[in-house]
Amino acid sequence: MVTVLIVEDDDNQRRLLATVLKREGYETIAAVNADEALQVFDERVVDLAVLDVMMPGTDGFALTHTLREAGYDLPILIVTAKRLPTDKRQGFLAGTDDYMTKPIDFDEMILRIRALLRRSRISHERRLGIGEVTLNSETLTVTRQDDIQTLPQKEFLLLYKLLSYPNRIFTRIQLMDEIWGMESESQDQTVNVHINRLRRRFEEYPEFELTTVRGLGYKAVVRP
Repeated sequence: MVTVLIVEDDDNQRRLLATVLKREGYETIAAVNADEALQVFDERVVDLAVLDVMMPGTDGFALTHTLREAGYDLPILIVTAKRLPTDKRQGFLAGTDDYMTKPIDFDEMILRIRALLRRSRISHERRLGIGEVTLNSETLTVTRQDDIQTLPQKEFLLLYKLLSYPNRIFTRIQLMDEIWGMESESQDQTVNVHINRLRRRFEEYPEFELTTVRGLGYKAVVRP
């Protein structure tokens, strides 16, 4: 079961977040401040953290920075009343993966959490083999015999995602959400551009083909 740490000093908000997340099947752990949160990390494995910013003592931005400095690479979602662009910038510079402003749209929050967890799983899966082709997420390389290609990160993640689920159709919106994130200002056309680049790179590879499903999206066809 996925474990989510909620760091929120407001009792009602913390309980409400826990109720929503439990209803979706997540295990929750609650902390009222940064000190309690750090103690949780010493004792438990946490898959994702939802942090408030304005807390007594160490705020959510500083806590995020502390976690990143300590080597924690779990997804972090900041949920706060601070909504200025400078606040968001501070959050992302501290190391957060996503940023939502209060009042919370809980349906949107769940979608964002699912996307963060999916991206986290992709980044933690190190290798994927398709016939003679190996994708290595540590080096962002695709290797086939003596041919080794190093891809830009977004191209690699897009290819890794499609090849991880052969014949499954992904819409542009799904791919934009998972690879570029919901806050991205990139356009839907970005996916098409990256797909075309990948096709040109691997057009001589017999193991797979990236195809367009008209009106729906894209899929990877893996050949035996």
